[in-house]
Amino acid sequence: MFSIGDFARTGRVSVRMLRHYDAIGLLPPARVDPVTGYRWYDPDQLARLNRIVALKDLGFTLDQVAVMVDGTIDATELRGMLRLRRLELREQIAADTARLARVEARLRVIEKEDAMSTAEITIKTVPATWVAELSAPVAGFEPQHITPVLGPLFDRLMAGLEATGIPCAGAPIAYYEDAVDADGLTVHACAPVPEDTRLDSEGPDSDAVDHLTLTRLPAITAATILHRGVMDDVMPTIQTLGQWIGEHGHRSAGYNREVYLRYGEGMPEPWETELQEPLITG
Repeated sequence: MFSIGDFARTGRVSVRMLRHYDAIGLLPPARVDPVTGYRWYDPDQLARLNRIVALKDLGFTLDQVAVMVDGTIDATELRGMLRLRRLELREQIAADTARLARVEARLRVIEKEDAMSTAEITIKTVPATWVAELSAPVAGFEPQHITPVLGPLFDRLMAGLEATGIPCAGAPIAYYEDAVDADGLTVHACAPVPEDTRLDSEGPDSDAVDHLTLTRLPAITAATILHRGVMDDVMPTIQTLGQWIGEHGHRSAGYNREVYLRYGEGMPEPWETELQEPLITG
């Protein structure tokens, strides 16, 4: 038999907890010494202890746990309940992690308020451009929604162009549109290509061009600003541009384009991205 200390160590619980379980009748010891009052536990009682602890971690009260363990819940049912609870906890952790990322992003915006220069903001005409593109839905316009989707899109896009021998004729571009008949947005990963580019969906590299389309981005008049750093930290730059547009009597015509002038992992210098906010003209 186990002494109460040995039983606590084996079951990874405290002696105090075992005494409490005994006091409420949830897990009485197998034997109590009539002289010393010392508690002794059978090895078989570990199974009941495991169920008590598991059900308690699932969020049940001790009264509910008592009903369940006395109702002879078997190992298969308990495993199913624990797997369900594990899934719920993982989803909760993922949601909390995403919430923390949003808070940190907004905190960075607040810390940089009034700290960014508007000296580099200019208005210019961006000519029409032919691009090869891939698109995908995203849940929102915040960086934590965009980055995990846009990066793989560009990887697929560049691999497709390389496989088909289509040259990339300029800096990669991303643009956004409201999703059709759904919440969220559609993000487009684009690479400028020569105007005479053709996609051969029947050729030997047809798999590489699957879902890839040719689009002519229209010319726009845009307010532009250069963002230096990774796109996860782009919010202060976006808001600086938006404030400048409002303060100078202009009106935005939609989501900004992002032109990636300098990018890549392990670069000695910061990424550089030109944000192009289309303006209503006329």
